[in-house]
Amino acid sequence: MGITPASSDSASRPSQNLPPGMVIGPDGKPCKICTAFRNWKPKASTASMAALATAANLRSDQRSDSQPAYCPPDVEQLGRATWTFLHTTAAYYPARPTTQQRANMLNLLHSLPVLYPCSHCASHLGETMRTNPPDVSGRVALSRWLCERHNEVNERLGKDKFDCAKVDERWKDGPPDGSCD
Repeated sequence: MGITPASSDSASRPSQNLPPGMVIGPDGKPCKICTAFRNWKPKASTASMAALATAANLRSDQRSDSQPAYCPPDVEQLGRATWTFLHTTAAYYPARPTTQQRANMLNLLHSLPVLYPCSHCASHLGETMRTNPPDVSGRVALSRWLCERHNEVNERLGKDKFDCAKVDERWKDGPPDGSCD
């Protein structure tokens, strides 16, 4: 799932001086789950900053963006985990699903715009699904549909597109050189 920061949407940005990339949630407050950790610039006292630094030093399992691993996920971590789950689920979806399997997959996908914690991501996905409904007719079609939606998000976020011909290699089989075996 991906988002467009509030900095590109002046209507959703209140007059308060917010850091670049900070996303405002539907309640008008900064949305923690919709904002990348690197964009959070908390106003904390020196004592609380020292406590945070000490806590971070006690843990060696740091995330790549300097957020301690024990912190709640930010929008980037949530997005990566969600895409991993969806792509992997599609990779193991039946080639010829039953009516019940199709209904279950549609229920899963249609629940995301309703339940996804980042309201901006959820809204984008809901709009996308209305204009381009999920294809749950089989594994190949579902994998292609998800890859195309993921590439739309990547494009919106300025990221590289993924070669949809390689979904099985990435999400199911691994590379032909056997390096993941």
